[in-house]
Amino acid sequence: MATSGNGMIQSGIFESLQRKIDDDSAVKDALREIVQELEKQERTTQSILSRAHSTASVDVQTVVSSAQSNLDQEIQTIHKLSETASKQPYYKFNYSWSRQIQDACSSILFCGWLGGFGKGETGQLLTIEDVGTIMGVPVNLKDRDAFHLSIEEYLLALISLLEELARLARNSVTLGDYRRPQLIAQFIKDVHAGFQILNLKNDTLRKRSDGIKYKVKEVEDVVYDLSLRGLLTKE
Repeated sequence: MATSGNGMIQSGIFESLQRKIDDDSAVKDALREIVQELEKQERTTQSILSRAHSTASVDVQTVVSSAQSNLDQEIQTIHKLSETASKQPYYKFNYSWSRQIQDACSSILFCGWLGGFGKGETGQLLTIEDVGTIMGVPVNLKDRDAFHLSIEEYLLALISLLEELARLARNSVTLGDYRRPQLIAQFIKDVHAGFQILNLKNDTLRKRSDGIKYKVKEVEDVVYDLSLRGLLTKE
């Protein structure tokens, strides 16, 4: 079978495919560089936020302020990522940054829960719109193909927050703070009730949300032990 001239294979088809492959590779490389920068900044933010586990409630705002300063740098990187990613089909490349955006979202949620981002009061949950505003990116876009914070990313970040709070409940007891585990227990139970309303189709999200009930029990056990020891105050 002829393959050139008037043959069945069009001349230059593979050269054209190679150009497309090269273009995609250039986009991947550009995205990878930005995502790696975001990942490095997020590790620093998580390191700062980990101090909340060994800091008394009255002093935790110093940790929050430091974490927010580093999150400001992350947000600048997210803007850079948004600018680059929005030039491409969203679902073609979103796998390359989704986990890092979840991590950044989780840190923002933790800061907000600790009273950051103008909340002033511990125990508040930032909505997906709140997080999108803080990041400076749209949320759950449906009318155009551009970079955004998805509902799945927000919910996965929220589950990570609950895991962090369950750990914080235990560590609060070692610091002599017996009120915070009660606050965390109520918060996690409220979020768990909210998740039970959702009809989740995403396999990863559904599996991770199934683990929330264990966090509820874990924190309830902490509160129960405090109650047995007579360490809880009646409000």
